[in-house]
Amino acid sequence: MRSIAELTADSPVFAGMAARHLELIAGCGTNARFAAGDPLFRAGEAADRFFLIRHGSVALELAVPEHEPITIETLHDGEVVGWSWLFEPHRWQFGAHAVDDTAVIAFDGACLRGKCDTDHELGFQLMRRFAAALVGRLQATRLQLLDVYGGRRVG
Repeated sequence: MRSIAELTADSPVFAGMAARHLELIAGCGTNARFAAGDPLFRAGEAADRFFLIRHGSVALELAVPEHEPITIETLHDGEVVGWSWLFEPHRWQFGAHAVDDTAVIAFDGACLRGKCDTDHELGFQLMRRFAAALVGRLQATRLQLLDVYGGRRVG
């Protein structure tokens, strides 16, 4: 059976990280499973973790007043779900649910923030990698809103 550090190293998000950093990250992780339809988190709730998808898929959703939630992006094996654990006020900006039966590694955000306070290089590496994911999610959100509102001015 492979360790959490080995499984984490397989993800493109963590590719090339130093082995010592992967071990620190892995120390904050546990394996978890979600059945199809189960929420990983809801917008507005405390963001105390993030997830690395091992197998399955997760839909990120944006609540839109007077509309059904909009699926912003569907994430798959090797991708991370959740960046709000890293940024104050540590509240989820989106909701997320398992599209199908999904196995993840759940990482404790407070544990990792504490390790980043001690090891600033780890903090830099995580910030750099999560900022890249954040930019991608914001771009996906923009494209979804353009699709939903057909180029009309929003707001």
